Amino acid sequence: MKLNPFPLIIFILLGVSQLVFAQKRPRELGIPFGILPAGPLNAITDVAGIKIGQLTKVEGAHIRTGVTAILPHGGNLFQEKVPAAIFVGNGFGKLAGVTQVQELGTIESPIVLTNTLSVAAGIEGAVRYSLNQPGNESVQSVNAIVGETNDGYLNDIRGMHVSSQDVIQAIQSAEEGPVEEGNVGAGTGTVCFGWKGGIGTASRKLPESLGGYTVGVLVQTNFGGNLQIAGVPVGEKLGKYPFKDALEKSDGSCMIVVATDAPVLDRNLERIAKRAMMGLAKTGGIASNGSGDYVIAFSTAEGLRIAYRSESGTLENTASLRNDDITGLFMATIEATEEAIINSLFAAETMVGRDGHQVEALPKEQVLEWIKQANN
Repeated sequence: MKLNPFPLIIFILLGVSQLVFAQKRPRELGIPFGILPAGPLNAITDVAGIKIGQLTKVEGAHIRTGVTAILPHGGNLFQEKVPAAIFVGNGFGKLAGVTQVQELGTIESPIVLTNTLSVAAGIEGAVRYSLNQPGNESVQSVNAIVGETNDGYLNDIRGMHVSSQDVIQAIQSAEEGPVEEGNVGAGTGTVCFGWKGGIGTASRKLPESLGGYTVGVLVQTNFGGNLQIAGVPVGEKLGKYPFKDALEKSDGSCMIVVATDAPVLDRNLERIAKRAMMGLAKTGGIASNGSGDYVIAFSTAEGLRIAYRSESGTLENTASLRNDDITGLFMATIEATEEAIINSLFAAETMVGRDGHQVEALPKEQVLEWIKQANN
């Protein structure tokens, strides 16, 4: 019997088109995000020197978790601390190391993101990594920064499957360049707006008239609310969040890391961090009672790095931007945060995990059609 080849060809072409579609990011598919241009990679690594490492654990039917590590620079962070600040949007979370950053205004270790019950492993991994760096042989205290979201719907979180060695591996694998998004690292088992969430990233480049600085954002999305994309009420249109559910089923968390090469000290970094929550709000996030929403912001400006050891009485050189020159960074942070969150949703794929729980990927084709209609 002679088979008709055309159905097979159509099937193959459909598969290829869906693959290409899945590989494209929202911006490439025509979704508008603000007015500032993105950096070359549209990622936090557009801020020069930043490295990202991720370890993903998908094992058997029940393990769906991982680690994402952010290194503000490739050197010894304990010996060359960076100015930093932390803003708490809603404090239902377990962010380790927050008080020392608030007190001293610096970060001295890699930033680690993982799941809620693996924060202890994150601390141990970050500390062991720091202690083993050349030059830190006499160090006896390290303030590890470890953030989390709860991936217990898809992941056997009680099994605490992330080890300190996993954390060290993620840190050691960190590199510059493109950042993988979606079901990877600390975003492996997360859920966002009822759809599959994950890791997302984006960046903005200020014009030279505003200093030419870069702002990069990385998010771990695991929160709820009423999803909006480019002003379109996607959550309502999909019937995912009627008003009642938007209030009762929106708990979760979002970790947001904001980086810039602008010379900004901790006080203004906190002001920048606050604006990241505005970016979250633009996506429909509501920072519900049970949501741990934290923003960690830091500057990579070499002139502002703080040496671990310096001669007593030495004055620090802390030339930084004036308050009046910060507004562009505010806008860049809002836009990059919004886009990073939507990027995490578009990159994430449907996942089946613990006890057969399944979380669907956002129906991107339908969303794009609505956005297209809204813009016409």
